[in-house]
Amino acid sequence: MQSNKNQNKNQGMTALYCRLSRDDGSEGDSNSVANQKKMLKKYAKEHGFTNTRYYIDDGYTGTNFNRPGFQKMMEDIEMGYIQTVIVKDMSRFGRDYLTVGYYTDTYFPEMGIRFIAVNDCVDSADGENELAPFRNVMNEMYARDISRKVRSAHRIRGNSGEPLSQPPYGYMKSPENKKRWIVDPDAAAVVRRIFKMALEGKGNETIARLLQEDHVLNPLAYWDSKGMKRGGKKVQKDPCKWSKCTIQKILSQQEYCGDVINFKTYSKSFKNKTRWIIRGKTGCFSGTSMSRSLNGRFLNRFKS
Repeated sequence: MQSNKNQNKNQGMTALYCRLSRDDGSEGDSNSVANQKKMLKKYAKEHGFTNTRYYIDDGYTGTNFNRPGFQKMMEDIEMGYIQTVIVKDMSRFGRDYLTVGYYTDTYFPEMGIRFIAVNDCVDSADGENELAPFRNVMNEMYARDISRKVRSAHRIRGNSGEPLSQPPYGYMKSPENKKRWIVDPDAAAVVRRIFKMALEGKGNETIARLLQEDHVLNPLAYWDSKGMKRGGKKVQKDPCKWSKCTIQKILSQQEYCGDVINFKTYSKSFKNKTRWIIRGKTGCFSGTSMSRSLNGRFLNRFKS
């Protein structure tokens, strides 16, 4: 009669899961995805796991499990394709000790999945590992400490006047000093036009329509044409389609007055990457009176 270990080797697929985030850079090359793949492949070959497949998350934090490679692996587990999951160590699987514990102690046993963490000597086929929970806690503490250090560094940089965000439409990073914004001549001309039309009494919808009629690229399309990688969903098929919301945002951004506005948003926990707006301290104002006061300061700063 075959043991559980041999049965798992001969049935189903073996998932070789690799993960690396920017926070792991200080740990050296040993955690690189290439080295993880090499190590897991060697381990699988030496221990008779032949039907293997890599699941990789490069650049994803371990503090949450909303990662494409991990989610794909979970889908394949639900479909019954996978019998074994192998990782380099517990920290590669995740750094949230509660969620890691759920998967290793509850979910995987219920699904009949054998879980192996090579460097931590964890193999569910050998029964419970008493040290695994402590390793999970230490892995989360590492992530918490890194988050605290990163926040502190950002706070120091932001308080010194260094812009922490991407420059808004009309500005660009200086080629000589990436920490300094300079005026982008082409985009600044459009911004000047928007402010002037607002001072003339034109509404946001009218301004958006006039820009579209003149075939002016919207901010996302403009950045794309210049090869600038910027966030945002390209929902508009027409690159010259402007919305009234875009106009309102431009008219209400205090950065156009030459001010550096940092710490607009914050995250409540290092585990939750959702950004929350700090009301009253963001520099994101609305309303005609505020827009008009910004108009004057902007036009003085960006005189042609």
